[in-house]
Amino acid sequence: MDIDELRTFVAVAATGGITSAAHRLGVSKSIVSRRLARLEQELGVQLLVRTTHASGLTEAGATFRDYAARVCSEIDNAKEAIHPWEDVRGRLRVAAPLSFGPTHFAPVFSEMARRHPQVQIQSSYSDTFVDLIAEGFDCAIRVGRLRDSNLIARRVGPISCRLVASPAYIRAHGAPVRLDEIAEHDAATRDSETWQFQDADKVVTVRPRGRFVADNGVSLVAAALDGVGIAYLPQELIKDHMNSGALVPIMTNYPIPPAGIYVVRPLGQYPTRKVKILTEILIECFGKANDSKDASDGS
Repeated sequence: MDIDELRTFVAVAATGGITSAAHRLGVSKSIVSRRLARLEQELGVQLLVRTTHASGLTEAGATFRDYAARVCSEIDNAKEAIHPWEDVRGRLRVAAPLSFGPTHFAPVFSEMARRHPQVQIQSSYSDTFVDLIAEGFDCAIRVGRLRDSNLIARRVGPISCRLVASPAYIRAHGAPVRLDEIAEHDAATRDSETWQFQDADKVVTVRPRGRFVADNGVSLVAAALDGVGIAYLPQELIKDHMNSGALVPIMTNYPIPPAGIYVVRPLGQYPTRKVKILTEILIECFGKANDSKDASDGS
């Protein structure tokens, strides 16, 4: 079975179309089509349902996709293992959050590209969690407290959050003083978001009343600044507004447990040298955390 055919199938499955896969791989659409045809002929099954504008996976294709992605990853690992003295090369696809990515993580990607000129870095920014295998990412950077999942996570730095409100909101509605008062206030939140606070020796989880819901932190900052509601936000997003007085920290008698910046990758896959190097540069930039060994993504 030809590795180029497998890589082509994984690219089409990730991008949803032959044209976009051809663009990602740097080949013509006709080459992509021929590789897919040969692969389906060898397997004796149809992997894709092709339409004018897109390509969807058949049931067999959905099953085969994850195996094909793992094979491609292991081939890359094998090449790196037998040539450890060579500079890292090839493509690195990384997903990063929209709220932090362009300002905090893009310079890290640029630094990696400068140090390793044979690496092609493709970064994608979204605050929606992506399926790393299905969408063809080598890894993702996530900020905050990790959800339970089947990913491997490495913490590369700490991050602090603050509960804040605008002076206008506080004048109009007051500020919560006790944890049970939070539900009485309007809040700018992500969908189904919960907030955690330290109360003496225990961590208490509170579900706010989300009057303004958005899928990225930048929008929540804007809502908080406009006095729409209170917000639970990373300090890096709001430090300038706090310094200017546009946002005021509230409920400071209940500390917020520290969160982190993580590199996550699929469970069961050995990290490639490219992912290892990216992780090392992130640690250089954001500070080595105490729990820097690989661990299951979950908190």
